[in-house]
Amino acid sequence: MATAQMFFTIFFVVMLQAQGQLTPDFYDAVCPQALPTIRTVVEAAVALQPRLGASLVRMHFHDCFVNLGGGSYEVLLGRRDATTASKDDANADIPTPFSGLPDLLAKFQSHGLAVEDLVVLSGAHTLGYARCALFRDRLYNETSTIDSDFASALQAQCPRTGGDDELSPLDETSPAVFDVGYYRGLLQNKGLLHSDQQLLGGDGSGDTDALVQHYSENPGEFMADFGAAMIKLGSISPLTGSDGEIRENCRVANA
Repeated sequence: MATAQMFFTIFFVVMLQAQGQLTPDFYDAVCPQALPTIRTVVEAAVALQPRLGASLVRMHFHDCFVNLGGGSYEVLLGRRDATTASKDDANADIPTPFSGLPDLLAKFQSHGLAVEDLVVLSGAHTLGYARCALFRDRLYNETSTIDSDFASALQAQCPRTGGDDELSPLDETSPAVFDVGYYRGLLQNKGLLHSDQQLLGGDGSGDTDALVQHYSENPGEFMADFGAAMIKLGSISPLTGSDGEIRENCRVANA
C-alpha cells in the first residue's frame, strides 16, 4: 500500500494540468475529488502490475528533463502538457544506463540539480526492471566493479548474445518495495546498470560514495530527501497559465 501511495503522488504531478502557479491545493475548489479519485485508480493499477510504479517514476523524470519543464510528499499541482514531444530530444538530454559519473553530474547540474539530487533520485531504481541489452556489457566487461556471484547469476539469463529483452530487477532484494535496498546493493557491487554502480567509486566525485553509504543506513532520510528532490524535479520550468495545453489524450499532443 505504501508503494502505491508513493506512485499516486508521482503520477499526479505528471498527469494533471491546469492554469496558474504550481500549488498543492490547486484543484481543491474546482475538483475536490481529484486526488482521491486518481489515488484509487493508480493504487489499483499498481496492485495489478507492480512494474507500473517504476514506469511512472521514469515518466516523471523524462517529462521534467526533456521539457525543462513507503513515503509520501506534498505535490505541487497545476502543471500543463507540452504541445510537442521528441524522442530524439529525450535520448540526447537525459542520462543513459551507460553514462559515467561525470556525465551524470553534468546532465543533472545543467538542469539546476545538485549531486545530492542525483544520488537520491537514482534511488528510484529500488523499483523496476531493466532489459538485458542495457546491462550486458557490465556483466561481461566490468569484472572489477561487479560481485562475481551476482554477475554469474545474471549471465544465466542474459547471455553474451541473444535474450536482449530478458528482464532483471534493478534492486535484487526488493524490486517491488520502495526502500533503501538499491543503495545496499551498490555497497556490495550489485548495481545492475553501469550508471548505477558509478555512484559508488565512479570516476568523478567522492561525494556520491558518502551519500550512498548514508542512505543505505538511513531509510527515513532517504524518503524525506526523495520527496524534496521530486518536488524540485517537478518544478523545473513547468508550463502553467496559458502555456502548453491540457491534453485530451495524455499519450499525444492535441490535434
